[in-house]
Amino acid sequence: MNWLGLLILLTVAGLAHSIQYTCGGTCGLRAVPSVYHPKTNFYGNVAYDYGMTRVVGGTGAKPGAWPWIVSIQHPWIPGLKHLCGGSLISKQWVLTAAHCFDEVTEISLVYVVIGATQLTQPGHGAQVRHVKQVLIHRYYNPDDMSYDIALMELSKPVQCSPYIQLACVPDTTLRVSELQNCWVAGWGSTAPRAQKSSDHLQQAKVQLIDVQLCNSSRWYAGKIHTHNVCAGYPHGNIDTCQGDSGGPLMCQEKNSDYWWVIGITSWGKGCARARRPGIYISTLYFYDWILFHMNLSPDGISSPTSRACSHFLIPPYTWSNYIPTLQPSQKPWPRPTPSPKPIPVPTLGKVNSCPFPIKILMEFLTQVKELLQQTFG
Repeated sequence: MNWLGLLILLTVAGLAHSIQYTCGGTCGLRAVPSVYHPKTNFYGNVAYDYGMTRVVGGTGAKPGAWPWIVSIQHPWIPGLKHLCGGSLISKQWVLTAAHCFDEVTEISLVYVVIGATQLTQPGHGAQVRHVKQVLIHRYYNPDDMSYDIALMELSKPVQCSPYIQLACVPDTTLRVSELQNCWVAGWGSTAPRAQKSSDHLQQAKVQLIDVQLCNSSRWYAGKIHTHNVCAGYPHGNIDTCQGDSGGPLMCQEKNSDYWWVIGITSWGKGCARARRPGIYISTLYFYDWILFHMNLSPDGISSPTSRACSHFLIPPYTWSNYIPTLQPSQKPWPRPTPSPKPIPVPTLGKVNSCPFPIKILMEFLTQVKELLQQTFG
């Protein structure tokens, strides 16, 4: 019996390890243990300028803390080359903000750093990919920051590791308003008026704020769209800002180790001001749009974008050389509706990606482990 119990325990440990270290097995799990202790650690603030974003007053994230966050870079940006953040949602797709590409005219120069925490010393586990194509939402409007969402297809798939994992994108079954443990992260500036990016990934805890309150007369006065999410604090101090654009707003599922990317950092008025929280693009709202373009591209491709968001020279090439435009006969992908439930794809759903529901399996294995501990003292 003792040998049998030991064998089961070793199997449990090995299976749990393999589940968390693979891209294909699941999403939204942080494979590196003890990177976050919610009862003992608190991370500072975050903040926004209109159209760009950065974590202000946060603290440095530990390696592997947010294994799906990526740094989108351009060689002509001074210093760290960092342009925007993004979230790895499959081995070859990154979710980010459309306005990150307002001034980019040659997509072949853009590259993505995955699995890094410090940009100047990304480490042996980091990977670099060029960009095959960028898909901008057809209705993206830089004037009011509506439909500020984009997908990037990488030149080749990444290899997952403890420091590179996939993000979970929610469908309509997730009750976003009930999520409480929410965080933002990015390499943006660490002071409201600073102009350069942070070398070390910063993180900060935020609260979800009701969109109606956020859109009230003393707050954003009607400038918030139905596809936006508000996060921060009414009194300010905790928010995002310049350089964090495109990065994730992440919330932990209640009584679970899973994390959902529920928002894309988009814009805000000033940095960490009272009644001016950060504004994010709702990933749940665009769930169907994401699925459509990941599955059917390049047949369904959005139109090019226009205006500026960063500071580097512009070569004499037009954006249309790199992103085909949507044909007149093609209609834009509609907003997800509450029913019927969209069919999850392996790269976005955390349960349907496995032949056996991972959550149930882990709960069973935990019970087995506890039983063995009680049996052998």
